[in-house]
Amino acid sequence: MANRDKKKPEGFHSTKMQKELVLKKLKEKGCRITKQRQMLLDVILQEECTSCKEIYYKVKKEDAKIGAATVYRMINLLEEIGAIRRENMYKIACCMECDRNHACVIELDDHTVFHLSAQRWFMVILEGLKAYGYVDKQQIASITLEPCLKTDF
Repeated sequence: MANRDKKKPEGFHSTKMQKELVLKKLKEKGCRITKQRQMLLDVILQEECTSCKEIYYKVKKEDAKIGAATVYRMINLLEEIGAIRRENMYKIACCMECDRNHACVIELDDHTVFHLSAQRWFMVILEGLKAYGYVDKQQIASITLEPCLKTDF
């Protein structure tokens, strides 16, 4: 009875169903379902990551032995089976009304990290574009980041 009274986190059931579906597709493709693959899948489904590098850092906290190549291979596999579309992973569509708190994470070379809300991210980009003369009165509709080809994190 106590188990039924416990509330599951919001989105728990749909995330669990998504994970089961993806794992089924990976098995059908002949892939082994390793702990690292499951961990990567959990991060991808539960977090709002915008790049392979961000996924890598989040998973690295849970498993120090995981390599960047493992993350890239898993992303490629997921894309191959149709579970994700990488171009969406890098697309950030925001406007001033968006209330997402962690839309952007910026890390500087001195390891300073900034977590920007969608509104702050929007303003930083817009003000930068204005400062360089790229925009005048236009508004940003969306921002698409191309994946970095450099693989040594």
